[in-house]
Amino acid sequence: MSSQPIPRGKPVLTDVQTLRKEARRHIEEGAVTENYNANRDKVVQLLQEALATELVCVLRYRHDHFVARGLKAKVAADEFLEHSDQELEHADMIAGRIVQLGGEPNFNPSGLVERSHSEYRLGRDLQEMIRENLVAERIAIDSYREMIQYIANDDPTTRRMFEEILATEEEHADDLADLLGDSPDAKGS
Repeated sequence: MSSQPIPRGKPVLTDVQTLRKEARRHIEEGAVTENYNANRDKVVQLLQEALATELVCVLRYRHDHFVARGLKAKVAADEFLEHSDQELEHADMIAGRIVQLGGEPNFNPSGLVERSHSEYRLGRDLQEMIRENLVAERIAIDSYREMIQYIANDDPTTRRMFEEILATEEEHADDLADLLGDSPDAKGS
């Protein structure tokens, strides 16, 4: 068997015996191995902010689901409930990742809005509700894009999770923009 040169730019794979040996070291760290390249404290901070953002969005969407009134209210209310459920799924994913990284998810309602990137602003009517939710989605989209860029390849698991959440937030923004375009008051704005 001839030895072939290792292509440039490709990382060297660790032999199985070394992988097994290293897996036994520091097992109390759980999923975080010595090869974890990110600043864990900073990533957990970003995750805590993302968790707060998702929880604020859950609460705002839930509120709007129950109080939506007017023409097209049923369609919007159903959309708000669907988005709320998806934001709660995001919060659960984020909380799970915080635990994997050795942190404790902060669900404390005290300071929730301060930790969140989005605001808890409620609209007075259906169109304003849609607008406030769309603004919140746009904030989340930019926040997740920045977090993804910050993490880059240092924590691929968190990055992929944020990319998945980002895709959903973009869908939410599209849905809300469609609702806003369909609302009777949108023609005059």
